[in-house]
Amino acid sequence: MSPTPIPPRHEPEAPRDLVGIGIGPFNLSLAALAHPLTELDTVFYEQRPTFDWHPGLLIDGTTLQVPFLADLVTLADPASPWTFLNYLKARDRLFPFYFAERFHIQRAEYDGYCRWVSDSLPGLHFAHQVDAVRWNPERALFEVDFTQLDADGEAEALGRTYTRNIVIGVGTAPHIPDALKPLAEAPGVPVIHAADYLEHRDRFLTADHITVIGAGQSGAEVFLDLLRNRPTGQEKIHWLARTEAFAPMEYSKLGLEHFTPDYTRYFHALTEPVRDRLLAAQWQLHKGIDADTIAAIHDELYRRTLHGGWPDAVLTPAVHVRTAGRVATTKVELHLEHVQQGTRSRLTTDAVVLATGYRERPLGRILAGLDPYLRRDSAERPRIDDRFRLVLDPSVTGQVYVQNAELHTHGVGAPDLGLAAWRSATILNSLTGKDPYPLPERTSFTTFGLEPSPHVPHARRAPVLLTPLVDER
Repeated sequence: MSPTPIPPRHEPEAPRDLVGIGIGPFNLSLAALAHPLTELDTVFYEQRPTFDWHPGLLIDGTTLQVPFLADLVTLADPASPWTFLNYLKARDRLFPFYFAERFHIQRAEYDGYCRWVSDSLPGLHFAHQVDAVRWNPERALFEVDFTQLDADGEAEALGRTYTRNIVIGVGTAPHIPDALKPLAEAPGVPVIHAADYLEHRDRFLTADHITVIGAGQSGAEVFLDLLRNRPTGQEKIHWLARTEAFAPMEYSKLGLEHFTPDYTRYFHALTEPVRDRLLAAQWQLHKGIDADTIAAIHDELYRRTLHGGWPDAVLTPAVHVRTAGRVATTKVELHLEHVQQGTRSRLTTDAVVLATGYRERPLGRILAGLDPYLRRDSAERPRIDDRFRLVLDPSVTGQVYVQNAELHTHGVGAPDLGLAAWRSATILNSLTGKDPYPLPERTSFTTFGLEPSPHVPHARRAPVLLTPLVDER
């Protein structure tokens, strides 16, 4: 049977002011803050059929590593109807939350909150895959081509939208080390990324021996969940990490000021080589394990010694997986190297969970049509200015903003939920050339640098970037 013909493209006459590509928490934050700005005509496209946020890691009891005030809007507009507290009110849960006295909410609760916002906001189009972005110099507009998908993820219709500005928030993708890719990609092999943990959890719990690789928060949560659900004395679980320790995340009050707008501005003003050196050294600011999870792991291990003996659990840091392969038909053999000792060994296991983190999704496919206009740094990464705009050739009069694709230019706060509302407000202030969301001029007690960047609200020193709307429809 031949494929169903795809109807011709529909080209709306009036251009949008802003097209968002991707609907994760960051672009959802932008959409929520843009909602009351009636002068803006916005639309957001997302390939997935509905909103979901790390569904494979919504393990019972796991919490966000930021307070509930780091919702989509509060730190820019606490009076917004899209706050987490208003979500609780809409669900008649304000008093239970009040008496629970919790500053850090469960991940599943945050996911439910974001779903509530995504179900309520207009202008969000799920099951829409953006295929290409081009600059049309004749019309001085961006062309955004998309494919509308049916319930099975198959192409249903093609479309094109014209827009004056774009914001890209396509998030990150699970990272699998090269040595383990062949196994992870082979069907039926019990090697998965932690992003898919809950989908395979029941099967993995029955495995005779399990190995968790990676010592960030996800690795710790997966290890703890497995440990709690395996028999005492027969845990048969290895936890391996490339880092030199199962290290706590930096969570001191002054340490957290690395996730303020002040530090973001300071970091952006540094030279490229200095920024790269800093990022490599700052892993513990955002890739460590929160202290409560470390304590819970130790408590669980200690509980299993109460009647004598040690749990059959091996926790080894400073280990690198050199290669990996199949043994017989069901087992996996990991070839290990201890970085500090310079020794090598082999580990045979029945299942592997890769808690090896995430990487920014490459923008090459989406931005291929803009490549001639794109300005890059010495490492061929996109240059991004202090207002989260890609640096483009001056002939392109529209703006392309990015969210969570600017780690190399804006520092460790790029993926942090706590800066979502501030960054969204910064983008909207820049986009409108006004100040719909007045932002604080100072956000930290720490003064970063001997010559700190001036705390000047972006909109006051930015040209007006939004062409007045004309009712063309």
